[in-house]
Amino acid sequence: MTVLRTLDSWWRMLHLVGIALAMGVSPSTYHRANRSATYRYIYSGTWQILPWFTLLSTLLSLVLIRIVLVTALSYGLSRYALEMMVRVLVLELIPLSAALFVALRAGLAFKGAQLPATAAGQSATAPDIAQLQQDLVPRVIASAFSVMSLATVSGMIVLLLAYVNVYGVTPWGLLDYTRTVGRVFDPAVTLGFALKTLLFGLAVAIIPTAAILESARRHTTLSSTLQPGATRLLFVLVLIEVGALAVKYI
Repeated sequence: MTVLRTLDSWWRMLHLVGIALAMGVSPSTYHRANRSATYRYIYSGTWQILPWFTLLSTLLSLVLIRIVLVTALSYGLSRYALEMMVRVLVLELIPLSAALFVALRAGLAFKGAQLPATAAGQSATAPDIAQLQQDLVPRVIASAFSVMSLATVSGMIVLLLAYVNVYGVTPWGLLDYTRTVGRVFDPAVTLGFALKTLLFGLAVAIIPTAAILESARRHTTLSSTLQPGATRLLFVLVLIEVGALAVKYI
């Protein structure tokens, strides 16, 4: 019985993903009210947290860059240090930390009354679809934009820090630097990076909403101190990261 309930919960979450994607490409979704809601979510979910996340990621990245550089120098592998920094920090740790940061902020600010809910045990009716268009799609767009923006800005700062730590404040290392970074960011890797970051944003937006809808359907009460679906969200984020690593390196 528990297995069937779990499978039903995952199926409903995937169904919600399909609804969100379908509404996301529908022109009727983007009327003035929805655009205004999207702008508000983007402002609260990106611009308000961008300085703090950038500062935190810069400090942590600087520490990790120094550790990698000193370790590589001690083993005579300094020529691989820059590529390792880019692959580990920019491609893997920064997008995952951005998704976790956005999810953590959403969990701290969570209020169940502000999220959409449907009638228990029923499929989405016309009013429910309108409610989802009003609440879900702007959240999905804003979350995806937030994760991608945080990852992009922090990644650029990490690339700058890596250059300064490896070559110093001089333009003479640009040729070797651009060659190394270009070798890492080939078209396939760049596309995979963008797709993984987008999937992180979709997961951060949809999984908590799916948990709210499931709770409303089962007439259960959600705790206001923890983001709904937090365990499942963490599992999906790790699954996306592991899948990306498997496709890239196996």
